[in-house]
Amino acid sequence: MKKAFSVIVFLIGIFFLQNCSTNNLVSEEINRQWMLIEFQNFSRDLMVKNRAQIDLASTKTTPNQYGAEMGCNKMFFTAKFYSNGTVKFSDVGSTMMYCENNMELESAFGKELPKMTKYKIDGHHLTLSDNSGNTMKFVAADWD
Repeated sequence: MKKAFSVIVFLIGIFFLQNCSTNNLVSEEINRQWMLIEFQNFSRDLMVKNRAQIDLASTKTTPNQYGAEMGCNKMFFTAKFYSNGTVKFSDVGSTMMYCENNMELESAFGKELPKMTKYKIDGHHLTLSDNSGNTMKFVAADWD
């Protein structure tokens, strides 16, 4: 009887550990603000001037809800990061102001973000990529 109980407890423990290890990953590595430094044919100078960034700092009140700015509107989206290096972006939207000379970057970013399916963190750099080889590269905002 004790042996059967021990086996059941062991199996329940394994089940919980397995479910926890492959679910969302919001570690300290990704949980920060990232400055966009490389995207399509946009110049790095434009991205720096516009303070183009994505904010992946999660909050307890709105988990998986994040934001971005490309120089004009506030953007918002849902993202789920997984421990196997995959990511799912959805529900991308933004405020609706018009800002001359900033709309092209913002529109392209909003269109391409949901297509990104993989992420990689290498030191202070984050790279998002899709299945076609398109990338968005970021550097941690708190990195000097």
